[in-house]
Amino acid sequence: MAAANHYELLEVPSEASSQELRQAFRSLSKRYHPDTTDLPEAEAREAFRRLQQAYLTLSDPERRRSYDATLRAPLPLRPLRTAPKPVPVRRALSGGEWFALLLLAVAVAFSLVLGVGLAWSRGAEFLKPPSWLEAGGQTDGSSPLLVDVGSAVASDPAVQPPAAGS
Repeated sequence: MAAANHYELLEVPSEASSQELRQAFRSLSKRYHPDTTDLPEAEAREAFRRLQQAYLTLSDPERRRSYDATLRAPLPLRPLRTAPKPVPVRRALSGGEWFALLLLAVAVAFSLVLGVGLAWSRGAEFLKPPSWLEAGGQTDGSSPLLVDVGSAVASDPAVQPPAAGS
């Protein structure tokens, strides 16, 4: 007996006359009255109470006009809500995460010490100038960055200008 409004509950159209409302109420009250129905008593009482409420509302012309106005009124529009944006929260590192960071730091430090120790034991030169700087031919101890470009170009056959007659 679920109905959206009083008219559906009484099974009459919204233009029904007071006589039609009365007849519908009488026939439905016989069906749902707690003394004459096969429904459980609590369900029958609730159904009959709703029938009485619907009939009392629609049988009074003033109440009916007010009820009809509420049926025709549009539902108030709710403002659209957007889901709140999640706020980034920095949580504390757990014990396992701290342990993993510690292991990582120990592994990096061990690798660095091992690499430097092996290089030292083999007698490797730590501060060796790059090979491209040594190729300039500076053997006098002067700064390798101060190279005479003119003499380097004059001695290189690939950079010689073409002959004027050819």
